[in-house]
Amino acid sequence: MIGLVLAAGAGRRLRPYTDTLPKALVPVDGDTTILDLTLKNFAEIGLTEVAIVVGYRKEAVYDRKDALEAEYGLKITLVDNDKAEEWNNAYSLWCAREVLKRGVILANGDTVHPVSVEKTLLAARGDGQKIILALDTVKNLADEEMKVITAEGKGVQRITKLMDPATATGEYIGVTLIEAEAAEELADALKATFERDPDLYYEDGYQELVNRGFTVDVAPIGDVKWVEIDNHDDLAKGREIACQY
Repeated sequence: MIGLVLAAGAGRRLRPYTDTLPKALVPVDGDTTILDLTLKNFAEIGLTEVAIVVGYRKEAVYDRKDALEAEYGLKITLVDNDKAEEWNNAYSLWCAREVLKRGVILANGDTVHPVSVEKTLLAARGDGQKIILALDTVKNLADEEMKVITAEGKGVQRITKLMDPATATGEYIGVTLIEAEAAEELADALKATFERDPDLYYEDGYQELVNRGFTVDVAPIGDVKWVEIDNHDDLAKGREIACQY
């Protein structure tokens, strides 16, 4: 199993930081970036290889690749997304379809979270689950969050931002354990998703899997401080959190 980071997005709501950098390279604790925190987490749980999907301002990641490998003791492979500024991240994850065949812990490139999240996902393995989503069941939800409804013993029933927050079991935080056995089915679901609408999220690919009868499981992360950084308010929260890790 290896790490996988989606870091191709433009992050336009974080300008001027993202005028020259992808969102994953925006600093959140001194010179420490969102990507640094994720790579540190991966190294702490014993991963030795990471693939990073890059697109917008990808040269900034290429320039830092050697330094990141040295800092975290990881072998890093960069995967180019040729439509990063045109299409949404269902296509971005599909670009890493060969990587998925090795089994991955996937982290969005804009999620600041502690290593306890990865440890929770690893601890949840072992009962035949093929895909396990990290789920926050504590946070009060609003319209913007990627909300999830689960059913006892059946896993995810619905995953979308477009639902009444009061009906949701929790929020998907942007970190997933994907076993190698799920790779081909997930890649096919992602392809069907972006071919239907290139503006769809990879979570819509998860929904496509569920609609096909595939079981997508969840692992509650407990009362954990984390944030998805989409805008400057989120960045301020991320900086408050990151310095505590």
